Amino acid sequence: MKFCSQCGSDKLRFDIPEGDNRPRYWCPDCGTIHYQNPKIVVGTVPVWEGRILLCKRSIQPRSGYWTLPAGYMENGETLQEGAARETWEEACATVNIKDVYTIFNLPHIYQVYIFFLGDIVDGQYGVGEESSDAGLFLPEEIPWDELAFPTINRTLKYFLQDMKTGDYPLRVQDIAPLGFKP
Repeated sequence: MKFCSQCGSDKLRFDIPEGDNRPRYWCPDCGTIHYQNPKIVVGTVPVWEGRILLCKRSIQPRSGYWTLPAGYMENGETLQEGAARETWEEACATVNIKDVYTIFNLPHIYQVYIFFLGDIVDGQYGVGEESSDAGLFLPEEIPWDELAFPTINRTLKYFLQDMKTGDYPLRVQDIAPLGFKP
């Protein structure tokens, strides 16, 4: 940050403000602390008659790779509204949002992913603004080597495992950066 968004001062500091416990950008002129918080990514596992809807990304990162419809939450919407909106924007599909299914913490990139189970309302889908393709995949047709992100891979693996039992427990996990060895 170069300027305070509250007063316009160019004297921002990056250290621990009084009464806080971690370094943050803050303005000594007006006292505003500029918090930087994780982004929430919401999406769905949209299903129609045993097939899973995937979208091929047409934007970076990972353009040309397949993903579940998901994206950043917007101000003023609930988790469920955001997941439904992202499914519409990326795959032109209307979904009935069901239970939260997976939550992944990615602290190294300041993101939290939340996927909901979802039923496609009428079987209709298409290619949204951020997609170059979309399709309904049977479990054996999923393009595993062409999935965009670890969150997508894990969610789909759990989903296929759980399809066999019909029990879809909530899973909450951390995902470390690639190559990270604890």
